[in-house]
Amino acid sequence: MTVQPGDTAPDFTLLDQDEQPVSLHDLRGGSVILYFYPAAMTPGCTTQACDFRDSLSSLTAAGYTVLGVSRDTPAKLREFRERDGLTFPLLSDPDHAVHAAYGAWGDKMNYGKKIEGVLRSTFVIDPEGVVVLAQVNVKATGHVARLRKQLGIDA
Repeated sequence: MTVQPGDTAPDFTLLDQDEQPVSLHDLRGGSVILYFYPAAMTPGCTTQACDFRDSLSSLTAAGYTVLGVSRDTPAKLREFRERDGLTFPLLSDPDHAVHAAYGAWGDKMNYGKKIEGVLRSTFVIDPEGVVVLAQVNVKATGHVARLRKQLGIDA
């Protein structure tokens, strides 16, 4: 089941690209954009990550911390971050437990076949830890621009 606006965001602690723990509860007091993506260094995920990178200054100025989550290992996330100059934390959720807690894991269609996997999703969490926006099965291209518009953030 997908986390909905008004729900308390499920807490988690995951390792980042440098194998340092990042806990959602440590970010209370500020807003968080938590996005789930299928795999580092794939075309759609790179487009989305670079869009977040390119929008990071306006998102940060508006009080948002951006966190990307995938099933990739910290080593692969580190390579992704370095290759594409990403400037926000990338978190490793290898057993997809956090994906599942947010509803970013489930059945989807892939080349006409039904498979289980990552549902590209974004959740906006307010300073008190409450979900204010939940988007599941988003398209990588143009997603960050649409999100900024929804949040009233200029580029």
